[in-house]
Amino acid sequence: MAQFDFGGTMEEVVTRAEFPLERARAVLKEEVVAVQGPGQALNMRDNGIRVIVGQRRGGNSWERAVADGFVPGESLFSPEEAAARATVVQYLLSDAGQVALWPKIKPCLSPGKTLYFSHGFAVVYKEQTGIVPPAGIDVVLVAPKGSGRTVRTNFLDGSGINASFAVFQDATGRAREKTLALGIAIGSGYLFPTTFEREVVSDLTGERGILMGALAGVMEAQYALLRRHGHSPSEAFNETVEELTQSLIRLVGEKGMDWMFANCSTTAQRGALDWAPRFRDAVAPVFAELYERVRSGAESRRVLEANSAPDYRERLNRELAAMHDSEMWRAGAAVRSLRPENRK
Repeated sequence: MAQFDFGGTMEEVVTRAEFPLERARAVLKEEVVAVQGPGQALNMRDNGIRVIVGQRRGGNSWERAVADGFVPGESLFSPEEAAARATVVQYLLSDAGQVALWPKIKPCLSPGKTLYFSHGFAVVYKEQTGIVPPAGIDVVLVAPKGSGRTVRTNFLDGSGINASFAVFQDATGRAREKTLALGIAIGSGYLFPTTFEREVVSDLTGERGILMGALAGVMEAQYALLRRHGHSPSEAFNETVEELTQSLIRLVGEKGMDWMFANCSTTAQRGALDWAPRFRDAVAPVFAELYERVRSGAESRRVLEANSAPDYRERLNRELAAMHDSEMWRAGAAVRSLRPENRK
C-alpha cells in the first residue's frame, strides 16, 4: 500500500503501481469468477480473467449477456449453476434480490471459495436479510464508487473508478490478496480500505444525501422558486441544472471546489461564500437524522420492506414517471435536445 495525504490525514491506498494488472492476473490465474453485473464481468474478461456469468435464463439480462458474447452452457449459466462452477462468486444482485436468491446460492459455497460483494448491506444487516456466509469461505468486498454503467464506461476510456475494499472473513489466508486482485481486474482507479459496516453506512448516507436525494431535492426547490417568480422553464432549468452539470461540476471534478470558486465571477464567489454556510447549517440536522437511520438499520428495513411488496415495481414506475413528467425534467429534456451535439 502507498501512504497518501488526504487533507492532512494520512491514508493507505492501493494503486495500479503497487498492484499492477500482471500481478492481479497471476493471483487469479486458477480462479473462475461468476458474476451477475455486466460492467464488472466485461472489464474482467477484457483484462484476461476467466469469467462466467450467472443470469436468469430467458430474462433481459440473459439476452444482454448473450449479446456481450457470453455463450449459454459455456460461459453463461443460471445464477446457481454459475456459483457451483465458480471459485469466486460475485454476488451483485440488488439487495432484495440477494435475499431472495440466497437459499439457492448458499449451498454452492463450498469451503475454499470466495464470496464477493460490492455492497456491505446483506452481511451487515444480516438480522433483516438472513444472509450469513458459511464458515470455510473467504468473504470480501470491492465497492466501486459509481454505478455499474460507470464502472464500464470509465474502464473503456482508461480512467477507471475508485473503489473501497474490505475482508470480512479470511478462511484461506489469501483473502486480502484476492480482493486487491479483483479490485484491479474490474478496473479500479485506486482502492482504499474500509469495513463492510463503514461501506454500507457511508453508501446509504451518500445515496440518500448529496449524491441523489439531496441533489434532487434542492434542484426541485430552486427550480420551483424561480418559476413562482416568473422565470421561464428554460431559464429556471439552466440556472438550476444545466450550468451545474455542463460547466461548474466539471471544474470541481478537475481541480476541486476552491478552484471552481476561483474561476467564477467575483459576484458568484462572494455570494457562494456567504450562502454556503447557511445551507450547510440548514441541512446538518437532516444529515444527522439520515445517518442515524442508516446506522440503526431503519433505512435498510425500509428498503427490504418496500422492495418485497408485490406491487413494488408498479409503485416505483409511478414515482419515476412523476419525476419524468414534472415540468423541471420535461424542460430538461428540451434543453438537452438543444445541445449542439444532439442537433447534428
